[in-house]
Amino acid sequence: MSENVDLVRSIYADWERGEFGSAEWAHADIEWEAVGGPEPSSGRGIASLDAAWRDFLAAWADYRVLPDEYRELDGERVLTLLTAYARGRASGLEAQGGDTAGANLMHVREGRVVKFVAYWDRDRALADLGLED
Repeated sequence: MSENVDLVRSIYADWERGEFGSAEWAHADIEWEAVGGPEPSSGRGIASLDAAWRDFLAAWADYRVLPDEYRELDGERVLTLLTAYARGRASGLEAQGGDTAGANLMHVREGRVVKFVAYWDRDRALADLGLED
């Protein structure tokens, strides 16, 4: 297994527990994008990514990301197929399973994630990347 996959696995170790506070893995000028979902958005820099995560997480009493599979696409890109679990802060409703199957693409250079793309829809991610499930 490559160092890039090891880095991505270490990020998800925190995210599986609902711990999103660390950005040590991110390059200071990280480029990020949320594709699909309730609020598609994009930005650059750790402060921008942090603000977007904080806004998103504010709606949830519990939010976790559970990796299903890691795919090293090349020397820089790691695709993680995932399932999200969420419980609404106001409603208490839970979202999990097939309706929350997404994917994240991380571009890694010199031990830091320089680009992060969060796909709400796994099929869209696979199609955008020319891959099959």
